[in-house]
Amino acid sequence: MGTIRSNFAGSWYPSNSKDCESAINGFLKDTIIKTPKKMEILGGIVPHAGWFFSGSIACNVIKYLKENSSIDTIVIFGMHLGTNSPGFIMKEGEWDTPFGPLTINKKLASAIIEKFDNLEVSSKYFARDNTIELQLPFIKYFFNDVSIVPIGAPPDITGLQLGNLIPSIAKDLGNNIKILGSTDLTHYGYNYGFSPKGSGKIAYDWVRNDNDKEIIDTMMEMNAEKVIEKALKDQNACCSGAAAAAIASLKSMGANKTEQIAYATSYDKSPGDSFVGYVGLVFGKE
Repeated sequence: MGTIRSNFAGSWYPSNSKDCESAINGFLKDTIIKTPKKMEILGGIVPHAGWFFSGSIACNVIKYLKENSSIDTIVIFGMHLGTNSPGFIMKEGEWDTPFGPLTINKKLASAIIEKFDNLEVSSKYFARDNTIELQLPFIKYFFNDVSIVPIGAPPDITGLQLGNLIPSIAKDLGNNIKILGSTDLTHYGYNYGFSPKGSGKIAYDWVRNDNDKEIIDTMMEMNAEKVIEKALKDQNACCSGAAAAAIASLKSMGANKTEQIAYATSYDKSPGDSFVGYVGLVFGKE
């Protein structure tokens, strides 16, 4: 499959390693980030907007994955998919980042494909989707030698089955994995065709304190099925399949504790009637 180039570098995040590192150093000092209580961190949920808006949250979640244990592979669930979509996976090749390429764990990806005949093996769909690429410079920066398995998980039984079984597949191969799920939260306002509370402070407070809070609470309860159900009903997670698949994987790995390290919206940096919510969650076991 060759190498996927960094299609969003230079627009959604810096195009060179120096500027990426400078941004990361700033993110690591961000005062909105909370330190999770002591646990073995197995994975997390990250947002995927441009780094200006949500890079700090994603960066710090991924940094916390580095603590407490060694890993060789990160399985990343993402992609904007509907309920009638197949799942997607990259079987081999590399994905470029400003810090150098990340290699696909071909052996693990192939084993997953053998178990799931409804997965489409493709790189072109990933190349035009931001949900996974926005995380890759952080992964390469904090885990220089780690490999990845990118997976597009639809919001249905396919995503849940993928999540449930991947940890055991990885264990059988001797891989030490961690899990990421990529989703933003409520997309509110005229730009997104969703404004049930009108505009202004009432709408902003409803997104933060009601709509986003409900999906965050559901993710923290590790109820993967309900994450999909609620997101499809309330439009408060754009990639609920990815979040649910990640949660299913983490539960299979023994996760029994969740911490929210940050919440923000694009309104906080660019006020307007259209805005998006972002959360950073880490999952682990005591």
